Amino acid sequence: MNQSPATPEGYEVKFQRVGVQGGADLQIRSLLDKQQFFDPLDLALEAGISSACWPLFGLVWPSAQKLADLMQTWDLHNKRVLEVGCGLALASMVVHRRLGDVTASDCHPLTETFLKANLQLNHLPPLPYQTGNWGRNNRDLGQFDLLMASDVLYERDHPAQLSEFIQTHAAQGAEVLIIDPNRGNRSAFHRDMDQLGFSVEEIKLTLPLQDLSPYRGRLLHYRRR
Repeated sequence: MNQSPATPEGYEVKFQRVGVQGGADLQIRSLLDKQQFFDPLDLALEAGISSACWPLFGLVWPSAQKLADLMQTWDLHNKRVLEVGCGLALASMVVHRRLGDVTASDCHPLTETFLKANLQLNHLPPLPYQTGNWGRNNRDLGQFDLLMASDVLYERDHPAQLSEFIQTHAAQGAEVLIIDPNRGNRSAFHRDMDQLGFSVEEIKLTLPLQDLSPYRGRLLHYRRR
């Protein structure tokens, strides 16, 4: 049995079980808390990530759990799938164990290390991963039939950056699914996506998470017109 990738130097982690509606739980290695920041090589500066935002990729967020639930039953037939800003890639792992054609992407330099560790914890084979940095050239990423993300509209400049990224990497007739916990930037993102030729349907999400903790948010379902 292969040994799990070592914890990156300077970080503390925890292990937790994350429930998936209609599927097996995921075993997840995550950062211990929001205080985890160690960057002697200035990787954060190079990637354009502030020290406050740096640990966020490595935590289990409620909207990421909701996206993982959705992917347990979503139609994946003949679809090339991309998770945008994947963080711990819960949804990508659900698609992967359903034998879907999925690529996980994020701009964080530590994302791939945590993904490899969590794939091993869940006895899953390697999953394609590519760096996806909004506002920069991602030439090797290609185009996809289904793009999915969770809680990615939390800063004012995110709607413009994300919509342009999606425009570049969405194939003809693509769908986009975003779980949004009622962030204030949703309307701006709707406008940007409309200008790029995407229609939207909003679906309120009110059911609790698998651990019965409350959740309030929306599924934003976009289609190319």
